Amino acid sequence: MKISIELSLYPLAEEQYKTEIWAFIKRLRLVDGLQVVTNGMSTQVFGDYDLAVTHVMAEIKHVHATIGAAVFVCKFIGSDCSEVEAEI
Repeated sequence: MKISIELSLYPLAEEQYKTEIWAFIKRLRLVDGLQVVTNGMSTQVFGDYDLAVTHVMAEIKHVHATIGAAVFVCKFIGSDCSEVEAEI
């Protein structure tokens, strides 16, 4: 089963918030089997359901453990929307 996840990360720390966001994205891009697409508003992750959910949740936990206060806005869609995104 495939999944599409759209994420927005809002670190509540004022210093180096962009650094934290890019580090989060880079760690997801290291996962073989995931397609990670970014734009100015969010990050989209496409791939196998279990692989994507496992790694996204681990990265969310990592952010909360290392920087503390951060807000994530997430959408989970139970299908591969990567082709739909490319057509828009």
